[in-house]
Amino acid sequence: MATDTTTRTVTRPVTEFADTRLDSQIPDGPIEGTWDKHRVQMKLVNPANKRKYTIIVVGSGLAGASAAATMAELGYNVKCFFYQDSARRAHSIAAQGGINAAKNYRNDGDSIYRLFYDTVKGGDFRAREANVYRLAQVSLNIIDQCAAQGVPFAREYGGLLDNRSFGGAQVSRTFYARGQTGQQLLIGAYQALSRQVAAGKVQIFPRTEMLDLVLINDRARGIVTRDMVTGKIESHLGDAVVLGTGGYGNVFYLSTNAKGCNATAIWRAHRKGAFFANPCYTQIHPTCIPVSGDHQSKLTLMSESLRNDGRIWVPKKAGDTRDPRNIPEGERDYYLEERYPSFGNLVPRDVASRNAKQVCDDGRGVGSGGLGVYLDFSDAIKRLGEQVIRERYGNLFHMYQKITAENPYEVPMRIYPAVHYTMGGLWVDYNLMSSIPGLFVIGEANFSDHGANRLGASALMQGLADGYFVLPYTIGNYLAQATFDKVSVDHPSFRETEQEVDQRTKRLLAINGKRSVDSFHRELGKLVWDYCGMGRNEQGLQLALERIPALREEFWQNVRVLGDAADLNQELEKAGRVADFLEFAELMTTDALHRAESCGGHFREESQTPEGEAKRDDEHFSYAAAWQFTGVGKKPVLHKEPLEFEYVKPSQRSYK
Repeated sequence: MATDTTTRTVTRPVTEFADTRLDSQIPDGPIEGTWDKHRVQMKLVNPANKRKYTIIVVGSGLAGASAAATMAELGYNVKCFFYQDSARRAHSIAAQGGINAAKNYRNDGDSIYRLFYDTVKGGDFRAREANVYRLAQVSLNIIDQCAAQGVPFAREYGGLLDNRSFGGAQVSRTFYARGQTGQQLLIGAYQALSRQVAAGKVQIFPRTEMLDLVLINDRARGIVTRDMVTGKIESHLGDAVVLGTGGYGNVFYLSTNAKGCNATAIWRAHRKGAFFANPCYTQIHPTCIPVSGDHQSKLTLMSESLRNDGRIWVPKKAGDTRDPRNIPEGERDYYLEERYPSFGNLVPRDVASRNAKQVCDDGRGVGSGGLGVYLDFSDAIKRLGEQVIRERYGNLFHMYQKITAENPYEVPMRIYPAVHYTMGGLWVDYNLMSSIPGLFVIGEANFSDHGANRLGASALMQGLADGYFVLPYTIGNYLAQATFDKVSVDHPSFRETEQEVDQRTKRLLAINGKRSVDSFHRELGKLVWDYCGMGRNEQGLQLALERIPALREEFWQNVRVLGDAADLNQELEKAGRVADFLEFAELMTTDALHRAESCGGHFREESQTPEGEAKRDDEHFSYAAAWQFTGVGKKPVLHKEPLEFEYVKPSQRSYK
C-alpha cells in the first residue's frame, strides 16, 4: 500500500498516512446481499476440528457472553475472563430501555433499510455502511433468539411482543422488558454461557483482569492476567483472542458506567499494535440524574425510554426558582418540541444533550447549580393514568425517588446530560478483526457500527449481533486459513509479557507518593470533561494536551498505592486503569483536535450551523481515523479509512 509519511500540521502535528486505505474486507456487490454472499464465501472449520482450537474471550457482557456461548456450542474450546465475581454482573445490565429490531410489528413503516438509514443518519454519516446494514439485517434474528431463551419482553394484550419509540426514529422498533431490558438479555446470554460451562466447553475465570496481549509471529495468541483475589500473574494460550470489554467512558471519572468499567484491555492491545479508531466519539446521554456534589464517584442513568411519555422543559424566565408545579403552562419552554416539531422529545441523544446544555448556559437550568432540566410526566399521567405509567416505568421512578427523595409521580424529574457510551474503539474490519491478526473486537470495544453518535437501544443490538450472529462465522474463517506454530505458555513472548506486567505492578507500588489514585482520576476527568466533553474548541483542546502529559508525569511520581500485589488490592487495580486512562486521554484529545468538524457527539464549537447544529466537513473528514501507537508521549500515526456512502447520501442532519 502506498503511504505518504510527510508531517502535516492540522492544529497539532501528527504523522499522517493520508493515502493508506485500511482493508475493511467488505465484499463487492449490492449491500442487501453482502453479508449473505460473505457467509457463503467464508472458509469453514470441520466440526471435528473445532475442538482442536481454543478461543480466549475477555468480557462477559452481552457481546462476550453471547460470543463465548455460541462458539462453545459450535464445538470450540473457550476460556472466558471477566473481572466481576459473576458473569451476570457485567455492565450490559445497565442498558435499561430496550433493544432495536426492524420487525415492523406495528406496521408503521419500519424495515431493514429504514433501521439502516436511521442508524447511518443518527451517527452523522461517520459509520461504515456495510456494517450498519448487516446490523439491521441481523436484528431480526436477535429478537427470535432472545425470546426463545425466555427473555420476558413486554407483550401486548393479545400476547404479541410490544414495541415503543426511541430517540432518532419515527417508528416503534424498540423491544423492551420494562426498565430492565439489558439485565434480562444478559440473563438469557448467561444461561447459554452457563450451559456450556456445565458441558465443559467453556472455562470461566471470574475476578480475573487481562493486563496484556501476547503476540507470536505478529498474531494474537494469548493474554496475561492477574487473579484479583490472590494477585497471581498467569498466561493463557489460545488460537484467537476476542475482546468484548466495553467502552472508555470512565476516562471522564463521572459517567453512567459502573466504577469498574475501564479501557485497559483495549488500550494494552493498542500499545501492542492494534489501531484505535475515532477515540473522540463519546456519547453524552441526555437523561441522567444531575450531579449533587463532589462526593459522587459515578452518575445514575435514567432510561431514554422515559422520553416517550415525559415532556422536557425549563422556565422561560432565567433564574425562576419556583416549584415547577406552580409555573403556569405559558411560562414553560418545551424547547425540544418547539425546535424539532417532527421528533420533539425523541430527537437523538447528541441533539437533546446539546440543547439541554444551551438552556442551562442561558441561565434557565433548574435545581442546585442550575444544571438540570425538567422531565415532566404530569400530562402522561392525566392522559394514560398513573397505573399505566407505573407499569411502564415503575422501577425507574422508584430508583429516582430513592436517589433524590423526590416523587416523580408528583414532581417533575430533574435530568442533565452525562457521559455514557463511546462510539470509538479498536479499529476492526468487516470480519470484526483488528489490525492485529487473530485479535477480534466486539460490542462497544470496537468502533464499527455507530459512527459519531449511537441511537438509543442500539448498543444491546450490536453486542448480541456481534456475539451470536457475526463473530462465530468470521472467526471460523480466520482459523480455517491461519497457520499456527505449536507453542506453549513457556514461549519467550509469554515470559517477556509476564515480566512487563510484573514490573509495571511493582513500579506502581513502589512510588509511595502523597496523592490517591482517585484524586488523579477525578482531576483527569474534570480536565477532559471541561475541554473534550459536550463542547470542544481548538484553544481548550490544546490546553488539555499540555496539561494531560503533566498530570501523567505527576501520577508516576506522586501516586500512593497501598497494599501489595499478592492479595486483593482494589487500589492497585484502579491505579493500573487510571494509568491507562492518562495515556488514552491524550489520544482522545489529539483526535478531537485533529477532527476540525462537528459530527454527532463530537461538537467542535467553531463548526456549527447558524441554528447551532453540528456542521460536518465531508470534504476533509469523511473517514475513520485509525491511530497507531508509537510510544507514551510520542505523536501517534494517523491512518485513514475513507467512508463511502452509496446508499445513504450524506446531508445536513435535520430532525425538525
